[in-house]
Amino acid sequence: MFIYNIKLNGKSLFKIVFAILVIIVSAMFLMSSCKLLSSSFKVKDNANVDINYIDSNNYTNVLKAVYEDIDTYIGKEICFTGYVYRLKDFNEKQFVLARNMMTNDPNATFVVGFLCECDKLIEYPENSWVKITGTIKKGYYKGEIPIVKIDRIESTEEPEDELVTMPDDTYIPTSVAL
Repeated sequence: MFIYNIKLNGKSLFKIVFAILVIIVSAMFLMSSCKLLSSSFKVKDNANVDINYIDSNNYTNVLKAVYEDIDTYIGKEICFTGYVYRLKDFNEKQFVLARNMMTNDPNATFVVGFLCECDKLIEYPENSWVKITGTIKKGYYKGEIPIVKIDRIESTEEPEDELVTMPDDTYIPTSVAL
């Protein structure tokens, strides 16, 4: 049996408590930094590690980030689901891959989405749900906007979470995100 005689005075106790607090704060900072960098809307798929998947939870945040800083996202490949929405002044290869965004008014929604270009668009009627994979490029439609040049398109079922939420204030767009 061993007996230890530990003598603690106020100064050494303060140093120990301070060291423990510094370690805890540093660990929390590192964890939050890692979470911030890894919680972007990029989800890797083993088959397509360069494709960025957009879902209902991050749809409007991604849309906002790309519209605010088009140049950062040019050439990025994205994959997402929406419905075909056409305006009268679109050409036969253009449509918006749209989702309905909830607002603060429970009786109102807005159509939001990316303008897309596709050669096979005639096969997909208005309001049909599709899943696309395409590349972001810069284009013009009543001003400079991002356009998704579609590489792959396929019919899909309407998702359970058809509505998307408004962009949140905590989203920080970075080039790391895509």
